[in-house]
Amino acid sequence: MTIQWFPGHMAKARREVSEKLKLVDIVFELVDARIPISSANPMLDEIVQQKPRLTLLNKADMADSIQTKQWIDYYAEKGQSALAINSHAGTGMNDIVREAQHILKSKFDRMRAKGMKPRAIRAMIIGIPNVGKSTLINRLAGKNIAKTGNTPGVTKSQQWIKVGKQLELLDTPGILWPKFDDQIVGYKLALTGAIKDTILNLQDIAVFALRFLEEHYPQQFKDRYQIEKIPDELVDIFNHIGKLRGCLMAGGEVNYDKTAETIIRDVRSLKLGRLTLDFPQDMHDDNGEE
Repeated sequence: MTIQWFPGHMAKARREVSEKLKLVDIVFELVDARIPISSANPMLDEIVQQKPRLTLLNKADMADSIQTKQWIDYYAEKGQSALAINSHAGTGMNDIVREAQHILKSKFDRMRAKGMKPRAIRAMIIGIPNVGKSTLINRLAGKNIAKTGNTPGVTKSQQWIKVGKQLELLDTPGILWPKFDDQIVGYKLALTGAIKDTILNLQDIAVFALRFLEEHYPQQFKDRYQIEKIPDELVDIFNHIGKLRGCLMAGGEVNYDKTAETIIRDVRSLKLGRLTLDFPQDMHDDNGEE
């Protein structure tokens, strides 16, 4: 299955982001802590260029905490600021302003030296669909300003939002890139909910999830689905899970579509525990270089 999703409003948003970049001091790149690389738009380097950036690993409560710590270390090694946050619960919100102030200290020191009055930091928030941008804005602002939703593509325009006296945010629509060169990236985005389920073959996504769990989180796989040894054949795995979870059709046959939906829902709802699908060690070759 080839996964692509690039609605027209995303192309427009990319143009608008490029145009508005000169108005901001810093870019907040929001990524999914479960897939920090797969959810990072590769167009961003081209668009943002030398603008200061702070990477926010959102939904950290859903990700493998050990891997998240390694991701923070990975960004630090690259000289890039990064924070693990949970915008839904409000974890790490105070750190965002402090880190932005730290990153921009020299710029604001120069402004003060020139006699310019202090002002709020102006930041642009960029991220792929369903990564939690609107939830983050609402949490920072302390009220429901930005529209939120658990389906991708809710925000379709830009808006300035004041966060106290220290920060002004420019929200932007979620932007995916036109083509996934690595289809595994597409599968990871689909599994975590960044792409609309209605355009996906959910059985393919469920198969990807099962094979990933089997390789990287086998004990969580076995515990959730009450199985001592994971069968080699996919049909046997589907049959076992389908019967266990009551995904049956008339006559007692397993409904594979419903079973696939159940597996995907289990991943997204933490029924299999906290999972990370991108690993920092995969960013290096055998010589330890990127």
